[in-house]
Amino acid sequence: MRQNQTLTGRERTFSADDVIATKTDLKGHITYVNRVFLNIAQLDLKRSIGPPHSIIRHPAMPRCVFKLLWDRLAGGHEVFAYVINRAMSGDHYWVFAHVTPSYGPDGAVVGYHSNRRVADKSKVTGVIEPLYAELLAVENKHTDRKQGMNAAFALLLDKLKTAGIDYDRFVFSI
Repeated sequence: MRQNQTLTGRERTFSADDVIATKTDLKGHITYVNRVFLNIAQLDLKRSIGPPHSIIRHPAMPRCVFKLLWDRLAGGHEVFAYVINRAMSGDHYWVFAHVTPSYGPDGAVVGYHSNRRVADKSKVTGVIEPLYAELLAVENKHTDRKQGMNAAFALLLDKLKTAGIDYDRFVFSI
């Protein structure tokens, strides 16, 4: 499914009482969505089941943050992250995401589960947007996308090391 490439600059919101919930298989293809997801992403159920979760990826979202997410999930860890997503209209919405592995009866990871809540606007504008803009600028300096992602990832890790905190402490200290 092709993503809408037009950005409107309009921000969508959802209630602080709502939770966006999705599940994916091991490859990141959507296997479950709730109504809040359908409403905010402007998708119908038929179009939302099956495609990769990146269907809602916003181009302002640094790839290195997804690298961090996938690396942590591969290590069996849950991840909390601020994410900007794109609705099908080109509108955007910020979330504070909690992504965790889903386990089958034998203890093997069978997919991933994500719950997202409304992101605190002051944290997004005060910390996350400037950080993500810096990371994205590093990514975009490279003609090779993987090299750009790895360079931005190294910058992110260096910032955490310089601050003397790990990623989890950082995300919860904002």
